[in-house]
Amino acid sequence: MKVRVLKGLFVLTLIMLMIFTGGCGGKQESKQGPAVTGQDWDAVVAQAKGSTVYYYGWGGDQRINKWLDETVAPKLQDIYGIKLVRVGMNINEILTKLTGEKQAGRESGSIDVVWINGENFYTAKKNSLLYGPFAQDLQAVKRYIDSRDTDSQYDFGQPIEGYEAPYGKAQLVMIYDSARIKEDELPRSAQALMALAQKYPGKITYPAPPDFTGSAFVRNVICDVVGRDKLDNLNPKDKAAVEAAVRPGMEFLAGLKPYLWRKGETYPATLAQLHNLFADGELILSMDYAPYSAMGKVRDGQFPATVKTLVFDKGTLGNTHYLAIPFNSPNKAGAMVVINFLLSPEMQASKYAAENWGDLPAVDLHKLSAEEQSLFSKANRGEAAIPGEYLQGHRISEPYAALVPVIDEIWLQRVVKEGK
Repeated sequence: MKVRVLKGLFVLTLIMLMIFTGGCGGKQESKQGPAVTGQDWDAVVAQAKGSTVYYYGWGGDQRINKWLDETVAPKLQDIYGIKLVRVGMNINEILTKLTGEKQAGRESGSIDVVWINGENFYTAKKNSLLYGPFAQDLQAVKRYIDSRDTDSQYDFGQPIEGYEAPYGKAQLVMIYDSARIKEDELPRSAQALMALAQKYPGKITYPAPPDFTGSAFVRNVICDVVGRDKLDNLNPKDKAAVEAAVRPGMEFLAGLKPYLWRKGETYPATLAQLHNLFADGELILSMDYAPYSAMGKVRDGQFPATVKTLVFDKGTLGNTHYLAIPFNSPNKAGAMVVINFLLSPEMQASKYAAENWGDLPAVDLHKLSAEEQSLFSKANRGEAAIPGEYLQGHRISEPYAALVPVIDEIWLQRVVKEGK
């Protein structure tokens, strides 16, 4: 009897110990999760100190990778003791990974910061794959971001509501070699692009959607042919209506197809492949959503010194890209500190330089001190770069995010499968 009592007491004690330690573990888990937002900023920084932050995003540009690895990471280590680990992964793979973890109930994942925007943000937010709202707690957002700016409120028409923070601004530019294309041949419109392709058959192409830049190029051609306003107020669920609205643009792209590289029977799968074909002299045009990246490639010796950029006379698509925190990030405090740091004037100016990224800043320059503004005026954009004021004057807003995959599907059907 005494033995049974002792055994019972032992089991009871063990159960109480498990409950106690489990409860403590639960509190620690919540401290890293929802409790991060709303805290005093110094407390967030203290919690992040000495931690490791896993940054996931597109890794197709070695200059961007180098900037993150050799400029951003060392500074984070020096200032905050944070170790930044960059993982190059396609955004579709990232969303698939997060979706699988969500469905499996995995509360602690492996991604802390994700580079995202557009239809991918729409998908992630709709499926509760993101943590937030958190952006309003970032000191850099409070100091340097214009809250009245549309890009601070909407991402491809999708309300942001604090679930991501601006990272940079982009605008589609065409890249050409001035030694190979004459001034009067420059494709400043879709029709001029057609004339150039007919004059130099097989020397022009674009990445196949859903590649981000290729998809943007398709939408830009549609805007140039039918008008940007024709994409407003379309219901993405009404594919027939969308198809009717974009039909003239798709007919144009189908007509362009026979004059493309390999007669449009195949397309580069990525922007990097397009750049390589251009660098090798196989193409006379390339393109990029980072307007000053071409100047960086000139500086690196990847592109010839005679390379320049242009935009269509009617304008080219521009958007803002963002940083978000996954719902199950194990280090949300560290993620917030990293995102805040990337929005500092020092890092935004460094990112603006053509040799590092060539990306337009997300911060409002009017909110900066004279000393902070000077960081941007000193940043090297390259001699042939398009002035920022001109780009801004020729910037077209992206359509609603949910339209993007629908337009990509229509392109695949009407241009690839049925095109001339």
